[in-house]
Amino acid sequence: MHSEPLSIPRRVRFVELGEKALRALADGDLAGGSTEAGVALDEHFVGDRARWIFGYRAAQLAEDPSAAPWITRAAVSEPAGVVVGDAGFHGPPDEAGMVEVGFTVVPAYRRQGYARAMLTALLVRAAAEPEVRTVRARISPDNTTSLATIAGFGFTRVGEEGDEHDGRFIVFEVPTDAIRAGRQRTAQDL
Repeated sequence: MHSEPLSIPRRVRFVELGEKALRALADGDLAGGSTEAGVALDEHFVGDRARWIFGYRAAQLAEDPSAAPWITRAAVSEPAGVVVGDAGFHGPPDEAGMVEVGFTVVPAYRRQGYARAMLTALLVRAAAEPEVRTVRARISPDNTTSLATIAGFGFTRVGEEGDEHDGRFIVFEVPTDAIRAGRQRTAQDL
């Protein structure tokens, strides 16, 4: 377990997981997925849930290759260069200009600030895209860690949704105008 202090702000960069990498991971081929991605991925990337998600994202890319800049990427810590999780959007902006974020931290790196670093990078990316007007996060009510992660980022609870397969989710949204305004305030405070 890594026990570095939380007070050190974390930084991440994203590495694209192309269709070949995603297919390899969905098939449980960690070495092949790592080779295709160009980074050493963690066993977390071939767990049951990850394999299902990566299979879904590979099919999404096969159907719409233009979604590649938006979907799942490996999150690499900087400057260490270690893969600490995966993050991205569920797809390109919809007709209303909405994108939904998703992120997962590798268990050995949880509670060290990497989820906040990933979310920060995703929000900055979304706010930089003129066609994105809203960022959405759907979080299970019992996922207290993710609920705590989004706190302070300007998200507002807008409702609930769910189904028998995925369960119940609380839906949060933040307008990209608020993200840009928050970044401007932060820059002025420095």
